Amino acid sequence: MSKFKTFPKGGVHPPDNISGTGNRPIRNASLPTHAVIPMSQHIGAPAECIVNVGDTIEEEQLIGKSTGYVSVPVHSSIPGKVVEIKDIYLPHGKKSRAVVIELGGEFKRMGKTQKQSDWTGLSEKEIIERISSMGLAGQGGATFPTHVKLVLPEGKKCDYLLVNAAECEPYLTSDQNMILEKAEEILEGLKILKKLLTPREIIFAIESNKPEAAAVMAEAVEKSDLDVRIDILKTKYPQGAEKNIIKSCTGREVPSGKLPLDIGMVVLNVETIYSVYEALVFEKPLVERVVTVSGGAVKAPETFRVKIGTTYRQLLEECEGLIEEPAKVISGGPMMGFGVFDLDTPVTKGTSGILFLTKKEVKAAKQTSCISCGRCIQACPMGLNPSDINKHSLNFLFEEAQDMGLLDCVECGSCAFVCPAHIPLVQSFRMGKNQLRAIMMQKKGANK
Repeated sequence: MSKFKTFPKGGVHPPDNISGTGNRPIRNASLPTHAVIPMSQHIGAPAECIVNVGDTIEEEQLIGKSTGYVSVPVHSSIPGKVVEIKDIYLPHGKKSRAVVIELGGEFKRMGKTQKQSDWTGLSEKEIIERISSMGLAGQGGATFPTHVKLVLPEGKKCDYLLVNAAECEPYLTSDQNMILEKAEEILEGLKILKKLLTPREIIFAIESNKPEAAAVMAEAVEKSDLDVRIDILKTKYPQGAEKNIIKSCTGREVPSGKLPLDIGMVVLNVETIYSVYEALVFEKPLVERVVTVSGGAVKAPETFRVKIGTTYRQLLEECEGLIEEPAKVISGGPMMGFGVFDLDTPVTKGTSGILFLTKKEVKAAKQTSCISCGRCIQACPMGLNPSDINKHSLNFLFEEAQDMGLLDCVECGSCAFVCPAHIPLVQSFRMGKNQLRAIMMQKKGANK
């Protein structure tokens, strides 16, 4: 077991705030009386709704079919009746069609003995088809369709399969607690992926502030017949960013504009691997996930196993409500998450955490002018100049910002974290990227 690897450039050290929910049993959240299930829970084309108001729905029934290769199907997390189909806004600000299901009827899986299927005789193609049909998308937050990530293009090979267990965002403990409870199942998921990808080496990477989870995984590996290298990483944000964790563990660097697979890497987070296990062993679609509900405003923080479509409001009630009015509610982590204005927002495949932060935790302050101190440059793990990119973006010089590395920004928020002027740099970069993509699409259309 190697110790305390890290990436060379930048990074910051926010308080991890994981003691409230870390190293504690995952609690099953109550069933929602109504599940609000969006058709867009992943990167790529939204699923197409295939049910109607009044339809009776079974648990895990397909309710949204995939509309392209970079798309995933959507299944119902509960049995019941479709009472509404409507548009909702998700935390990242985009609109999605959503199916509202009123709970009713019998569960075909929950509470019953699950029959296991033998995946070992399946071909690589059949494994990919199963993962695709079960609606798997990355559960670390990026929500990239898992089946797309696992298909090796002709001429490409997987040297390293890297398990991203860093979970470097403050407050979040979903992966940590999953490891404590499901280490053997995670290893079974890795066996499935080993058959599919035939990597030269499997690396399990976890930060040094999670020693109990690291020890549990090391013990499980010792007992298994799977060869896994465990890397302990320095607790530093953003250690779990894909490009950073690759650099920390292998020394390889993903070139600008390229993907990890271009340098022989496949990176998956812990819960996604567990979902691969459930998809292949139990033929179970992605209809629930683990979510951390935390923050200084929450009376009793918890890590829950939650049915997709459960509202944030219900989970807050299960944490016994608030002890003070939150200054901000965030979907995800405090560094990369999105502010939420509506507690009736549903949990989706990409919801890793819901945070209710106090004014003290948010450290709200008035924005002032940039003083050119250079702290953002020192903090940037990608070696960019966030201050200059921000100035170009705010002046609508998006293509010039691209030349300065706008698209290489991983939106980790390290620059904003250290900025003494409290400039919302990440929001500026997200706006700039969206505008830049619109310009590219316009040019592409003009060239046709």
